[in-house]
Amino acid sequence: MNDIRPEALIERMAQDLRALLAERGLDDPVIAGVHTGGVWVAERLHRLLGAREPLSTLDINFYRDDFSRIGLYPRVKPSAIHTDLADRHIILVDDVLHTGRTVCAALNELLDYGRAASVVLAVLIDRGGREMPVCADVCGAAVTLQPGRQIKLRGPDPLRIETLSP
Repeated sequence: MNDIRPEALIERMAQDLRALLAERGLDDPVIAGVHTGGVWVAERLHRLLGAREPLSTLDINFYRDDFSRIGLYPRVKPSAIHTDLADRHIILVDDVLHTGRTVCAALNELLDYGRAASVVLAVLIDRGGREMPVCADVCGAAVTLQPGRQIKLRGPDPLRIETLSP
């Protein structure tokens, strides 16, 4: 697992996104990364895709549905959305897709900035284990972990994947 090369996965994701955008006829998308690892991946995709709009970043902590279990994060970063999202095509980027709850929270926050025309979900790693009906449109790699193990993107430079035991 630790042999996964994030930069190579991101390059493949950029190719897959180009093809998907062309297939769907989606021009000039807004790229939005979820703090923190999703932003690192989104920065690279933004550059590789030559996106014209500034990169947007989302901090979804206030939209989480698990405060009663984990408590409020003390380091909330502000979201930075640089354009009206109404009727825009958005590429939502995150590092690891697991339960789907982070993606749901990110979609809720995006709606506060306008009703998007469409949202494409791009994730570096899909580790399965959904609790919500969420599926990535573009995925760098799908992995299966032993019960109790976690996967984490470390960075920002260089990016590396680590698996963690409970």
